[in-house]
Amino acid sequence: MIHRGAMIADTRAAIRVLEKGHAPVFYIPPADVETDRLAAGTAESFCQWKGVATYWSVFTRGLLVVNTAWSYEATPPQYDAIRGYFAFSAQLMDECWVEHERAAPSPGPPHGGWVTSTIIGPFKGEPGTEHW
Repeated sequence: MIHRGAMIADTRAAIRVLEKGHAPVFYIPPADVETDRLAAGTAESFCQWKGVATYWSVFTRGLLVVNTAWSYEATPPQYDAIRGYFAFSAQLMDECWVEHERAAPSPGPPHGGWVTSTIIGPFKGEPGTEHW
């Protein structure tokens, strides 16, 4: 993952999470993230399955991109695999890659999903999906 020419994360150990109606979200281990480029964000959200999300802002080359990443620091046991891992919004980063393919952001509000040629929608956020 690249923003403003700076590498933010590079991994072969991401965990892909699929949720109904959303493009996949990739959770990246902290060891593979340039955590010195992260600062506490200004938001918090709640997922009925994963719990409370902590948001992170990314700082690169004099620019702070607010609330572009999130993590779950206290997950229920069934989500322990992603506890402390970071997910990034493809809508807010310059380049997000899966293998050798540049991913597109999921449609609509920042849901965090990354869309590649092997992912078939429709996804929440596209026209006509308002009532899903």
